[in-house]
Amino acid sequence: PAPVFAPSSLHSHLRLRNALFLLPQVRFTVMTTPEDLRANAEYVRMADEVIEVPGGANNNNFANVRLICELAETCRADAVWAGWGHASENPALPDGLRDRGIAFIGPPSGPMRALGDKIGSTIIAQSAGVPTIAWNGASIRVDYKATGLSDEVYAQANVKTAEQAERVAPDVGFPLMVKASEGGGGKGIRKVEDLEGLAAAFRQVQGEVPGSPIFLMRLASRARHLEVQLLADEYGEAISLSGRDCSVQRRHQKIVEEGPPVAADPHVWREMERAAVRLAKEVGYVNAGTVEYLYTEHPPEGAATKFAFLELNPRLQVEHPVTEMITGVNLPAAQLQVAMGLPLHRIADVRKLFGASATGSEPINFDETEQVPPLGHVIASRITAENPDSGFQPTSGAITELNFRSTPNVWGYFSVDSSGRVHEYADSQIGHLFGFGPSREAARRNMVLALRELSIRGDIRTTVEYLAHMMESRDFRRNAIDTQWLDRRITANVGVGKPPATFVALIGGVVRCHVTVTSRAREFCAQLERGQCPSPSLLSVEDEVKMVYEGVRYTMQVAQAGENLIVVSCNGVYVMVEARALSDGGLLVLLNGRSHVVYWKEEATGLRVALDGATCVFTAESDPSKLLADVSGKLVRFLVEDGAHVDKGQGYAEVEVMKMYMPLLAPEAGVLRHVQPEGAILEAGALIGRLDLDDPSRVPQAEPFKGTLAGAGPAPAGVQAAAEAAAAAAAGTSASSGG
Repeated sequence: PAPVFAPSSLHSHLRLRNALFLLPQVRFTVMTTPEDLRANAEYVRMADEVIEVPGGANNNNFANVRLICELAETCRADAVWAGWGHASENPALPDGLRDRGIAFIGPPSGPMRALGDKIGSTIIAQSAGVPTIAWNGASIRVDYKATGLSDEVYAQANVKTAEQAERVAPDVGFPLMVKASEGGGGKGIRKVEDLEGLAAAFRQVQGEVPGSPIFLMRLASRARHLEVQLLADEYGEAISLSGRDCSVQRRHQKIVEEGPPVAADPHVWREMERAAVRLAKEVGYVNAGTVEYLYTEHPPEGAATKFAFLELNPRLQVEHPVTEMITGVNLPAAQLQVAMGLPLHRIADVRKLFGASATGSEPINFDETEQVPPLGHVIASRITAENPDSGFQPTSGAITELNFRSTPNVWGYFSVDSSGRVHEYADSQIGHLFGFGPSREAARRNMVLALRELSIRGDIRTTVEYLAHMMESRDFRRNAIDTQWLDRRITANVGVGKPPATFVALIGGVVRCHVTVTSRAREFCAQLERGQCPSPSLLSVEDEVKMVYEGVRYTMQVAQAGENLIVVSCNGVYVMVEARALSDGGLLVLLNGRSHVVYWKEEATGLRVALDGATCVFTAESDPSKLLADVSGKLVRFLVEDGAHVDKGQGYAEVEVMKMYMPLLAPEAGVLRHVQPEGAILEAGALIGRLDLDDPSRVPQAEPFKGTLAGAGPAPAGVQAAAEAAAAAAAGTSASSGG
């Protein structure tokens, strides 16, 4: 049997398998890295054959065209499917495979080179009459069919240095975007409000996508991100398969996708589809692709249309199941069939979409034939290993629980499982959920329910609870959103509703008591098993704990008053809590007739508690003189010299976290002392540098809590007596043991 060679992609691997289950002679061979093997990546277990490749950055593996071609030839592959990201948009890949007689499941190198490059595609689009937004190459025109796009013409739009960017920026206008032509997925793009911040943003884009050409494009305010899904064959035919609204974005990376787009007027949407098909035919595009537009109900003065070309992605998008669920067209299977040489009118799913018999073979006039109505509405949520409480900073580490069950209305997949791990070279997206319904509101409700039932625990933080809360907002319900809507919410600190702070503090005390007493009991038994006389201190069931939550310091006395009874006192007032250990490591807490499920995780910067699904973080006492790493990553460079002064809020270093460059800001003003060298690999909690503070007295300290905890009151006599008796017994045992 002839194997099909494909890089890692869980979802499309699944879709291809399902589409081709009647063809057992088709086998899948996947590349995998040591990191993915250690992380127990899902796609590894599903493959027929696994080839291990070097780990580290993707230029060692999934983006290494030479390696992919050599391995494809070695394993005698008939075709390569590159998915998205990595080498999927590199024209050298289809060229290298063609030279070896291996098919590439995607567009040929010519159209890929022309349209997959953001600069090139914008030049070709505006030359073909597709509306574009203001950018530094807006005056360039080519006759692509006659002359193609020469390197000389392309170079006119390539901004090579920060100094050149500062010269052309005023003509583009502020605010603007600095974009890497080969970037994507939120990488290689920065928003700039004025000339002062342009040079730093330019260097960050250069660092995230090394070697990529760069251009400047005017930022479209209050615009939506709408995209048309294309499918084209090698015989010159191209069709639109509806599209998606991807306006909910964070740092220019999609978070929520939905379809079909309902924000645009139907006649405007139809024109957007026609323009996308026209562009595909202009360059002889083949296979699946996506044309992305910016759409606004109130176009700027001088604009002829409500939409403007943004870019074309010459590959399948990670959110393609949205289109599949509303059209019934299996896109990965259609990609394979196009690569096998089938014309569009011979693909069964396409025929059904246009109302023809699935088993027929007669040609279809796609320009004149109406498609069947959408099957419903779909809302998709990207599940990412990011911390919403820290500006969506990527996180990495082990996963101890991942509990999701698909339903008839919500389907999803994850790249890891409960025994997996998100490593430092991985993308932050670990899963994708797709909620279906007969209407947008029905799809939204199904998605919110699925998010609230999804449970992910471990070292990582996720966006699950944030997404559920966001989708319940009035703006999202009314579909009154744009590409900057989510960033505005983040800037305004519109977060997830948390339980009352005094209740969170109480639970923190319960957790500390449970962990401490359980640890002592375990050590007591261990010493007995070793034949040792246990230390009397291990019999103590009472402690004082100090915890800081949201800038307030809680000093509490906690005591284990019974097998499942914990007493917490603060400021002279007691609270009785029933706490039962769960088999999965959590606690079932009973208070005032209500039950609460609690999980926790010790971190370098404090204690993270998940209380009824809401994440609450207890922090250590503030010490701005120590500059610590919040998450694992790589220290790219210091922005301030050793021994130089930094102001409060000034960037002092840049770190690379899961392929994203992020600035580190000084918490207070002072003189910076470097501790780590540039290029160092950082673990969470690692000391990066020290600050000699200008004025240590101005450092904010946690305010002591002077009130009463949630559910507090005078302890019942029996409870108070039990707590005092337990403490007395421990003290008496200690005294007799010591005697």
